[in-house]
Amino acid sequence: ISIRGANTDQTLVLVDGVPINGATSGLAALNALPVESVDHVEILRGAAASLTGASAIGGVVDIITREPRDQPFAGHASLGLGTYGTSRYAAGFDGGGHGWSYRVGASYGQSAGYNATNRANIYSYNPDRDGYYTHNVNGELSYTWREGQKLTARVYDTRINGGVDIDATRPFDERSIQTLQIASLRSDNRITDFWHSALSVAVTLDKDLTHTAANDTTFATRQAFYAWRNDLTLGKAQTLSINFEYLAQNASGDIPSFGPDGAPGPMLDFTRTRRDDKSVAGIYAATFGANHLRASLRGDRDSQFGPATTWGLNYGRDFTRALYGYVAASTGYKAPTFNDLYYPGYANPRLRPERSRNLEAGLKFTADTYTVGISAYHNTVRDLITYDPSQMKPENLDRATLRGVTLSGEKRFRATTLRGSIDLQDPRNDSSDKLLNRRARQIYRAGIEHHDSAWRFGGDYQFVGARYDDIANRVPLGGYGLLNLTAGYQIDRHLSVDVRWDNVLNRNYTTAYGYNTPGSNVFVTLRWRE
Repeated sequence: ISIRGANTDQTLVLVDGVPINGATSGLAALNALPVESVDHVEILRGAAASLTGASAIGGVVDIITREPRDQPFAGHASLGLGTYGTSRYAAGFDGGGHGWSYRVGASYGQSAGYNATNRANIYSYNPDRDGYYTHNVNGELSYTWREGQKLTARVYDTRINGGVDIDATRPFDERSIQTLQIASLRSDNRITDFWHSALSVAVTLDKDLTHTAANDTTFATRQAFYAWRNDLTLGKAQTLSINFEYLAQNASGDIPSFGPDGAPGPMLDFTRTRRDDKSVAGIYAATFGANHLRASLRGDRDSQFGPATTWGLNYGRDFTRALYGYVAASTGYKAPTFNDLYYPGYANPRLRPERSRNLEAGLKFTADTYTVGISAYHNTVRDLITYDPSQMKPENLDRATLRGVTLSGEKRFRATTLRGSIDLQDPRNDSSDKLLNRRARQIYRAGIEHHDSAWRFGGDYQFVGARYDDIANRVPLGGYGLLNLTAGYQIDRHLSVDVRWDNVLNRNYTTAYGYNTPGSNVFVTLRWRE
């Protein structure tokens, strides 16, 4: 996920407040999260390190899971079938009573897939179909023994076995076996009328085993996350949050090596495998009449890179009942990943942390049946980390600038909603004046939803402009437009059917040079919910 032209690993991903970005790649295994347990997703755009933690240079994606239903027992199940031999099955139950609530779910999916690479990828091309199968179990148990006093435990366990293409010289069904496990415990307590405390601990395991004809490669990240959030109500319109966090990361690997003659050598590990980050943050928010203020300050101490301070300041004003405007400034910080620093043979231990400074302003007009908004941003990133193919290792850029304007709007009729947005951005390497790779300067979106009694219809169109695959801007990637359609019917109170048709026009498009994307595909889901 790239937000406002930032690197994909500069987006912090949270699941119920728990960070799941891996320490080796810096990316979050979003494909391993069960969609059946997701209630909604919140996206915060712009540098937000002082609000949510390091790594949030581009923004934050916060995934909120479903709450158990308020009844003794309720079941649900779904069956989905689609193109490429794809199928998905899910079932579960939830409920509660007498202060207890619970949720249990399981799912299984598989697909014959399509070929992930094409002949342009001379190093990895393999003319086979790269299918997958995956299974997940997840659960939640909570107990409220008094109003404002709640203890919640959650677990997730996902395993994905998917086909990959790595070595074009050895035709082989290469596989990537990915495991994501999350276990968390959270205590929400209202200490006084003005003080709410949330104490949480979470452990995650993100593991990837790649199986090829020549050897197996394993990466694993184990993280322990501790957080204590204190929300204080200072008055009718003032709040103060004081937060403490500790993140311990442990990375390990079994990485093959080769001698000068190409003969296999000993298995290698990262040259350094542990680090931790301690932080304290304060967030003040207040409303004075038509004026809104939010100020935040956070101090991190990384065991490798020492102290770092980030801050944010946001001022908003209600000019009228319908018109709201704001100006904001914030900073960001992100340490290099273990792959960047310590991957045997391809790392750069001299890398410096990335730091950013973001300025933005916006206006939003909200009427009874429509909303329109515009925001402009200018995010300067120092020491941006990018891969240098000439050196075959990552390097710090002197400076990159992410600037742009976003226009968005929504119009609501009785049963129909129209929405659209225009993103005009310029993510650029200031040293070379080249565009950052795989980022478009124009992104247009349009969508429609219609609800009529038991029927639901929808459609969305997205256009992504031309990009370059490399930092030197020598490998162009053409722009593309995708049309997707949806339809649904509520058969009765418990049973419904949904159809999704993606890439209706069967466009042949590329997001990364040498890699294929899905053609026109349909997926039909039958759902039962008690």
